[in-house]
Amino acid sequence: MVRLNFRGVSMGIELPPGYRPSEREPFMNDKQREYFRRKLAGWKEEILRESRETIQNLQTETTPNADLADRAATEAERQLELRTRDRQRKLIAKIDAALRRLEDGSYGFCEETGEPISLKRLEARPIATLSIEAQERHERREKVYRDD
Repeated sequence: MVRLNFRGVSMGIELPPGYRPSEREPFMNDKQREYFRRKLAGWKEEILRESRETIQNLQTETTPNADLADRAATEAERQLELRTRDRQRKLIAKIDAALRRLEDGSYGFCEETGEPISLKRLEARPIATLSIEAQERHERREKVYRDD
């Protein structure tokens, strides 16, 4: 049993310095789960920090621009920043879902086939819910429907 602190970070599994999950270990063993838990929690914290900085910047940049072109450029920058933050808000929801899957034991397994998702894919996209093969099938089906 892994104990979690108030932030959802494990307190019971120690990872060796520089640890990386390996195909030579049992899939989704305690070390691998802890590794991905830390990776996801760190990613989430980074997004939240950036979001707080954006809010601060938007609050401090309230100086009106007399020039119409400057005002338009400033508004375009703000809109872009808000769209980025909205995408990141959705990403946080996916990170939270991945953390829940870590807790219930379904993390790292393809939602479509039930087979393990490759460690390389999880390393590159820790919120992945489909294996590469299942993702490619999904994208092909999506393309066919989009082309109709």
